[in-house]
Amino acid sequence: MSKEVSEEPQAHHHGKDYVDPPPAPLLDFAEIKLWSFYRALIAEFIATLLFLYVTVATVIGHKKQTDPCGGVGLLGIAWAFGGMIFILVYCTAGISGGHINPAVTFGLFLARKVSLIRAVSYMVAQCLGAICGVGLVKAFMKHPYNSLGGGANSIAPGYSTGTALGAEIIGTFVLVYTVFSATDPKRSARDSHIPVLAPLPIGFAVFMVHLATIPITGTGINPARSFGAAVIFNNDKIWDDHVSLLSS
Repeated sequence: MSKEVSEEPQAHHHGKDYVDPPPAPLLDFAEIKLWSFYRALIAEFIATLLFLYVTVATVIGHKKQTDPCGGVGLLGIAWAFGGMIFILVYCTAGISGGHINPAVTFGLFLARKVSLIRAVSYMVAQCLGAICGVGLVKAFMKHPYNSLGGGANSIAPGYSTGTALGAEIIGTFVLVYTVFSATDPKRSARDSHIPVLAPLPIGFAVFMVHLATIPITGTGINPARSFGAAVIFNNDKIWDDHVSLLSS
């Protein structure tokens, strides 16, 4: 009897204590018939709209300050981006997964976490939300918006296109890697608090990456953020920087 009792935990130890979710199908036409699919698109649209509105307004508000000690500073801008991601991922994770970033969506698609249809639909919703969010900033802060760069990403003087591209690649990798780590099913199975806490490391990763790359590119790491700001500001230099980064 004692032998049987001692061997039982060993058998359990060698078995998996979590279940890997099945890979998403490449094309899942059934999901476009579900209301939950469109609810997720609405969540991604609204979340990206709010993200761009708050963060770009923070950038414009900081640049508007004439006092060198005024405004939120680089640290405050980084907190605005990281804090909004933390809030919005927490709010939308149960609805859409809380992507709010085409780079994250693309990474999850490559990992077979979402279907091609959902990935493309999310990216469209995110880009449209970004355009609308920056559009609201321009409507509310028109003069400072036009005169202070529109919160658009551009390569800072003194940095080459290659340096800017490298900074963006590393920053995006840090973010996507954190997303995968924070949502790992192994962690969720072993600690029930992990799914609730996942938005915290994701938001903190965004904060840290902004501290490192704001001086170089203003920090993209989110194609919807860069695209939305570029569309509304519509400046030749901004588009030239975007094209040079993509072509390199």
